[in-house]
Amino acid sequence: MKFNWGTGIVIAFIAFISFIMYFVINMNLSDKYETSLVREDYYEAELELQNDIDKENNSKTLETDLTWKRTEEGLEFSFPKSLDSKKITGKVFLYRPSNEQMDLETAISLSHHNLLIPDKRLLDGRWNIKIDWQYNGKSYLYKKEITY
Repeated sequence: MKFNWGTGIVIAFIAFISFIMYFVINMNLSDKYETSLVREDYYEAELELQNDIDKENNSKTLETDLTWKRTEEGLEFSFPKSLDSKKITGKVFLYRPSNEQMDLETAISLSHHNLLIPDKRLLDGRWNIKIDWQYNGKSYLYKKEITY
C-alpha cells in the first residue's frame, strides 16, 4: 500500500476526531468537572423570585439600610437603629460559590441591633450574603456580594 496525500489527510482527520472524542468523554465522566446546578431546588427557588423582589422593595422604604463591616471578631451586620431589635426575626444565609461545604445558615439573634458572624466560620474570598428578616409582620431582604 502506497502512502499518499489522501491517506495522510484521512489519518489526520481520524486522529483529530479521536482526540476530541477522548476529551468529550473524559469531561463527561470525570467528577473533577462537576456540572450540577448551584441548588437542588433551583426551579422552586425561581418561583419565589417575586417574593424576593417585594421584600427588597420593602427594604428600600426603610430610613437606613442594613450595613455590614469586617471586625477583628468577624463579620458584623447592623440593623436600623430606628427599629426595636427584639422584634427582628429571620435568617442569615452566607453562600460560598467556590465551596458548597462552607455555606452557612443561621437564625438572627441580635444584641443591640448588631449580629456577629464569628471570624472562625469564614474564609477569605467571595461570599454572597442573603438576610431574610421580618419586623412587625413585614418581610425584608438584604442581598450583597462581598469579598471577605
